[in-house]
Amino acid sequence: MKKRFFALIGVLFFMAAGSGLYAQQITKFGVVDTAKVYNAYFRNSAPVRNYEKKKAEFQEEINKYTDELQKLQLKKLEYEKADNDAQAQRVQAEISKKSEFLVEYTNAKNIELESIQKSLQSSDAFYKKLYDSLAKIAESGGYSMILSLQQANAILWYSSSVDITEQVIADLGL
Repeated sequence: MKKRFFALIGVLFFMAAGSGLYAQQITKFGVVDTAKVYNAYFRNSAPVRNYEKKKAEFQEEINKYTDELQKLQLKKLEYEKADNDAQAQRVQAEISKKSEFLVEYTNAKNIELESIQKSLQSSDAFYKKLYDSLAKIAESGGYSMILSLQQANAILWYSSSVDITEQVIADLGL
């Protein structure tokens, strides 16, 4: 009798599992390279062209200072070959001074460029379009969450079906 009972329970379990009563919902995640989307969106915009122009200008200045340092280095080598230690030391002091300036200049310009880029990336119009597009693609593709490749643990969009916030609030008695 017990064997029949357990056999019947087993059959009912497999029938229920086959009918979907015990089926699991599979969460589908998507990722987006927001930097690539950003570049594609702003590629031909005036603010990005201005950013690229400044970047090129800064690089041109850095190249100019680097060339000056290379010329001074060659001059120093010539003085050292001619056993003119006083002149070699003078040029070395100039090289050190210009090297420090170049490092400071490069750091300052990189900070300036990063600031410009951040202001471009924080464009409300861009992000509204991005989020609208993510929602449309996620909903039509059956994604539960969309994650950013650039930001660790950054959820850019999620299906309300996976949001348990209200349940947690209720469970905490808040």
